[in-house]
Amino acid sequence: MICLIPARGGSKELPGKNCKILRGKPLIAYTIEAAKRAKSLSRIIVTTDSREIAEIAREYGAETPFLRPAHLAKDNSMAMDAYIHAIEFLEREEGIQTEKFVVLLPTAPLRDEKDIDEAVEFFKKQRADALVSVKVADIPPSLYFRMNDKGRIFNGGFGSAKPVDNRQAEETFYIPNGAIYILDYKWLKEKRTYYSHNTIPYIMPKEKSVDVDDAIDFSFVEFLMEGQEKK
Repeated sequence: MICLIPARGGSKELPGKNCKILRGKPLIAYTIEAAKRAKSLSRIIVTTDSREIAEIAREYGAETPFLRPAHLAKDNSMAMDAYIHAIEFLEREEGIQTEKFVVLLPTAPLRDEKDIDEAVEFFKKQRADALVSVKVADIPPSLYFRMNDKGRIFNGGFGSAKPVDNRQAEETFYIPNGAIYILDYKWLKEKRTYYSHNTIPYIMPKEKSVDVDDAIDFSFVEFLMEGQEKK
């Protein structure tokens, strides 16, 4: 299965994060290396608008057959449009027809090849439209609050449990962790969403589910990696 790794050059919260050195290697390198070790992936293509990221990607063994157009690399650009652009490029330039493909975000460096291969196998067995990796939500929806114009808080109205209920009595909720997506190209292009009645989850543990968005996330990943090396 073809793997796409989307990596924009811009980042508001942590500038240059995809190239930022994490324990001796650029952040994006961890995702490329995990993809290379995965037995279920046939090609690894980085879609980026940045020549610097493209150069790093090639250094670590990924393909960069094109630079992503600027209009697909803005802060408000839809990620799925970058995926569709990449698949259409392969069809137009190489004559390759792609039905299903994997997306690995470079901001999830703790996901490994075992996760990738298990997710692909699960996706194939379930014959789903999409797979989204998730983790158990840290906070149940009923414990979210809003604030009114007088500075007083009130329950946000999410979930059915009362905010004073024991958290252990709550239903289990899941949130995407940004590590793995597996998508059907035609379905994605038509529906323009990852979610339907036929979307399945790949559940990952909390310690593998850090999605690097800012400097705190980056430092936390460093901390976790240091702990793993000491074991």
